[in-house]
Amino acid sequence: MLRRFFLFACVGVFAACTNPNDLDEPMADLGNFSLGHNIVVAPKFQKGPLSREMSDERWIKEVTARIAERFDRYEGDKLYHFGVSLEGYVLAQPGIPVVASPKSALIMRVTVWDDAAGKKLNEKAEQFVVLESLSGEQVIGSGLTQSAEQQLENLTKNASKMLENWLLRQKRDKGWFTEAKSE
Repeated sequence: MLRRFFLFACVGVFAACTNPNDLDEPMADLGNFSLGHNIVVAPKFQKGPLSREMSDERWIKEVTARIAERFDRYEGDKLYHFGVSLEGYVLAQPGIPVVASPKSALIMRVTVWDDAAGKKLNEKAEQFVVLESLSGEQVIGSGLTQSAEQQLENLTKNASKMLENWLLRQKRDKGWFTEAKSE
């Protein structure tokens, strides 16, 4: 139990280190990347315990929109496609004691496809556990201070930023998207 707590605490710290509201700043260098298809599905999407309700369709629409908002800006020559599977969520409820400090989370799995090569870049889907951004408002739990729609927006922004950070690490560590652009 203690190990789980520390794992979630560490994940929360890393989530807090990303700024999902950076779309007006210069883009990160993703090399020769251009987003082709942005497919988000939810065949086994599970609502977690003590969660508010939100339809699968709404989740799919919001995750798709946030990914497009972040990645449609890239104008490389090579097309890459995202396959995103939504796995589970918790939208913290109001009214749960402050001691519990309800938090929201999203679990998703992502596969990246290279259009020209016709194959996956990552054979095994990468799983992301997305937590809400930390702010003064969420210290006591977003269930107490935010609507389900605000929590959804927060999580989907964080999800697209987390995906971008992962792609940047893949570019650095595995050479993804480094093929030169045509002039």
